[in-house]
Amino acid sequence: MRARAMVLGAVGSAIVLTAAWQLGVVFDSRTVNPPPSPGSSGSTSPGPSSSGTTVSGSFTGTSENTQYGSVQVKIVVVSGKITDVVALHLTDQGGRSVQLSKAAAPILRSEVLASQSAKVSNVSGATYTSDAYLRSVQSAIDKAGI
Repeated sequence: MRARAMVLGAVGSAIVLTAAWQLGVVFDSRTVNPPPSPGSSGSTSPGPSSSGTTVSGSFTGTSENTQYGSVQVKIVVVSGKITDVVALHLTDQGGRSVQLSKAAAPILRSEVLASQSAKVSNVSGATYTSDAYLRSVQSAIDKAGI
């Protein structure tokens, strides 16, 4: 029981630190490159790239089902770079799964932003949520064409 509390405390601390760090990064990038207006489903704007345009907008990934409920995310892209990942829906069946999803989402968000892809490691203990979250992110990335 004590080991479990220590692990949960460490995970909680990591989540808080990650969230604080990410908020600073998001605020900095929004100051330089403000995100598109709310409700935007995806657009392109002129900018440097091999195709002559750089993608900007928000792109909603597919809703991915797990045995504990569905997971769906939206990515925000500015000038071809993922600047935010928003969990639109996380697992909602089974109290423990809901807790794990809420703990895993900020970690997955941070990893996706850092790697600029869905090719990141699962969060230990939240395998179903991680798999579904990353499939939804990849779907959104595919829609964005980045």
